[in-house]
Amino acid sequence: MRGFFTRFALVFSALAFAGQVPATARDSEPAETRWSFAIHGGAGTISREDMTPQEDAAHRAALQAALDAGAKVLDEGGTAMDAVEAAILLLEDEPRFNAGRGAVYTWEGSHELDASIMDGATRDAGAVAGVTNIRNPILLARKVMTDSPHVMLAGKGAEDFAVEQGIEIVPPSYFDTERRREALERMKARQLSSLDVDLKFGTVGAVALDRNGNMAAGTSTGGMTGKRWGRVGDAPIIGAGTYADNRSCAVSATGWGEYFIRVGVAHEICALLRADRQAARSAAEWDASRAAGPDAVVFVSGVEMPVRAAQNVADDVMDDVKELGGDGGVILVTPEGHALFSFNTAGMYRGRATSDGLNEVAIYGDD
Repeated sequence: MRGFFTRFALVFSALAFAGQVPATARDSEPAETRWSFAIHGGAGTISREDMTPQEDAAHRAALQAALDAGAKVLDEGGTAMDAVEAAILLLEDEPRFNAGRGAVYTWEGSHELDASIMDGATRDAGAVAGVTNIRNPILLARKVMTDSPHVMLAGKGAEDFAVEQGIEIVPPSYFDTERRREALERMKARQLSSLDVDLKFGTVGAVALDRNGNMAAGTSTGGMTGKRWGRVGDAPIIGAGTYADNRSCAVSATGWGEYFIRVGVAHEICALLRADRQAARSAAEWDASRAAGPDAVVFVSGVEMPVRAAQNVADDVMDDVKELGGDGGVILVTPEGHALFSFNTAGMYRGRATSDGLNEVAIYGDD
């Protein structure tokens, strides 16, 4: 309840201060002039002490390249979907992140990759789970969305569909990396958990708001080191690891997937933001009607939500995950162009850029 009252106090105080101006005057501003973008490359126990200067620089360079790729699409008037795809493609091809080329090993020594993508304008979505030979699972997830009647395909069926769609197939050995192999060997030798081995969740993701006011989200992962029995986490599950809705926000998550599934993290954030927006709109209509007279009927087409209100929603949901015992983080963008992060871990590989000139990447909690 603490988060509920905090959010609504912020929303209502912002409306009162503005005298309902955000609900009316803002509507006349050209939304297409504004874009926003955010990426992540995983969250966890990530500290300066455990990172060499060279590793730090390499991770930041990889994040910056992906951030710039998506920002370029948006700045040139491209779609949120294309921006999300452009960034995730680079992150999937970068072996430093646990997605695509850098995917961790299963208990049996193979790789099983998951990905999902969602269009906030239509709420169309596509996802794949447990694929073993798809170079870029995010491309296949988008094909599931656009060229199949389904939302999620898994395993061999998804791979057969990839062949039909002309998606690049690679031998499973393409995903082999010495660092990930060593992590699996340490896990087996010392009977460690995947958390003890990795110290982080290496899922990658991106969220975008384009100049037309449309949003999109995408997420891709190799899962958890030593996973067994076809385990699937939150990344390919619409509503858990990925969600986008033009009425509220776009979210991509990274973390201990079982907890993110149980909370329904991505959808939960969007649903709470949508409820806050509707409540603020109702309050603005009530105040506007009172000001216009007893017989007036006033409709307010939209409200601008304060950045702190959106941040509080994300933080509250991540607190819920933590209370259950889960770790991780989220990135999100809102219709106002806010690009935000929330994580309950020591660090998260992340970056954000906006049409206002913001462009930054970060790793540690105190960045």
